[in-house]
Amino acid sequence: MVIREAVPLGPLTTLELGGPARHFTEVTEEGEVAEALRWAEARGMPVLVLGGGSNLVVGDAGFDGLVVRMATRGSRFESAGGEVRLIAAAGEAWDALVAEAVARGLGGIECLSGIPGLVGATPIQNVGAYGQEVAETIRSVRVLERGTWRTRDLPPEACGFGYRDSAFKREPDRFVVLGVTLGLRPGVPPTLRYRELGDALAGARPSLADARATVLALRARKSMLVIPGDPNRHSAGSFFMNPILETAAADAVAARAGGETAGMPRWPVGDGRVKLSAGWLIERAGFGRGTRRGPVGISSAHALALVHHGGGTTAALLALAQEVAGTVEARFGVTLVPEPTFVGVAWNRAAG
Repeated sequence: MVIREAVPLGPLTTLELGGPARHFTEVTEEGEVAEALRWAEARGMPVLVLGGGSNLVVGDAGFDGLVVRMATRGSRFESAGGEVRLIAAAGEAWDALVAEAVARGLGGIECLSGIPGLVGATPIQNVGAYGQEVAETIRSVRVLERGTWRTRDLPPEACGFGYRDSAFKREPDRFVVLGVTLGLRPGVPPTLRYRELGDALAGARPSLADARATVLALRARKSMLVIPGDPNRHSAGSFFMNPILETAAADAVAARAGGETAGMPRWPVGDGRVKLSAGWLIERAGFGRGTRRGPVGISSAHALALVHHGGGTTAALLALAQEVAGTVEARFGVTLVPEPTFVGVAWNRAAG
């Protein structure tokens, strides 16, 4: 195991913001994960497990501990009854596996095309897009339990999945995700629950490949793909989660929107609750696409993404995020909750 000192973390994130790691190591084998964590434990220092850095906001002072970058590799497909299991190491690139699954005619994750980052992050965030969540296909999550140093395969019911949430996210110091097993379905049509995707494929009998291509096109139009030259590429994707409210609370938001009510997107999610569009609320609160605050701003393609244009700081990005959240709350009475993970910096909504 090679430990490096003062490694800049900004270049290892899609935002390209944040200070250095005090200590840094890259692991390529499962056994090295426990070795790295034991090294940090013996020195009483915190650990950050780093994947693709696509959902991470690192403070300007960096991380005063050990950063363990996951670079484990390996994936395979195995038949299991009426489905095909995809077993993948945490360090595998997520979208490459989605592409391979689609090429094999295996459904279940085609709508999750184009999401940046590594496999290990997908159960932590319970990543979702265009009508699918990864929790729907997860059959087990392979983890290292910190403290006991046991490797375990957790079933879905032990993962505590929720909307962009999981037990791994709520208890970040308990487990390190080593790999994921997904259950995919051969020969099925694509999932078309999401209206925008369904409308784009209307009038056809789309294949999984059609759905993937359409999702990639939709994400590209919103600058939700990391494409060289795109002025909005340095982001953490959707910065805020779409709020889920009780129906009465959603009706109150609509009333506060006044004459803009007719266009307010809302989707029933069951149990008398409604999901609203955070992007719509942000724009109606006065933060149009392309809004700038010096080196940081709101994407010109999608109001839900905050972007770094270069030469900025995490402090500047968070000041904008807090301004947005505070204004939305004052205008609509809705509390926006950030989606990224914060490292070396705290989200302080009261500062907005």
